[in-house]
Amino acid sequence: MRILCIGDVVGSIGCEFLRNNLPTLKKVKGVDFVICNGENSADGNGLTPVSAKHLFDSGVDAITLGNHSFRRKEVYDCLDSNPFIVRPANFPENSTPGKGIINVDTGRRIVSIINIMGNSYMDNNLNCAFECVDKMIKQAESKIIIVDFHAEATGEKRAMGYYLDGRVSAMFGTHTHVQTSDAQVLPKGTGYITDTGMTGTIHSVLGVKSEIIIAKLKNKLPQRFDLASGECKMECTLFDIDDKSGRCVSAESMRIE
Repeated sequence: MRILCIGDVVGSIGCEFLRNNLPTLKKVKGVDFVICNGENSADGNGLTPVSAKHLFDSGVDAITLGNHSFRRKEVYDCLDSNPFIVRPANFPENSTPGKGIINVDTGRRIVSIINIMGNSYMDNNLNCAFECVDKMIKQAESKIIIVDFHAEATGEKRAMGYYLDGRVSAMFGTHTHVQTSDAQVLPKGTGYITDTGMTGTIHSVLGVKSEIIIAKLKNKLPQRFDLASGECKMECTLFDIDDKSGRCVSAESMRIE
């Protein structure tokens, strides 16, 4: 089974670029299932019902989230009712909308998708990511388990990769919006990449106009984060998963411009 994991989609600009390029990529690469991080897909951060629909209509099968999961209140009901959207499992289970694992029946195989958020440098007091992922794996209904680890620190992501090696099919990192060059299959058969990257404007700072971020860092004053325009990219990672064992056969990172 060929599973494509797409990096953080930034705003309507990123959504539109994905819509224009994903169908062709799926056909050329023989993709069976698409997972996309959509926590920045609405202009101004977060996920809305409109941006979620755009991603699904473009060919995405499941949406993962991150630290902006609850930025937009209009999506709360959607998080509870939509079986194809998953938010970080280490948010408080009884007081936040949504779920931390989804088991999606593709008709060919069930794909279990887990979303976890990191603890290092993330400005949160969430439950331990390592303990939380253990609980989620027990709820998986398939040998094919994909984890989106939404985290800041590369060391924490690498540690999680080896912690999960041989226990899940693949782990892809999100949140930093910068694709790393370490797509690989770990020794026990888990596909891995530290960060699969971003879908949005190339000449930007994480999708935002560079002059805005420079002003914020230099002057220490609040700024409105307007999206940059111009040429775009879609960064993603393709994992080839053995159906029977759930082990990863190959991992390939890609950048579509």
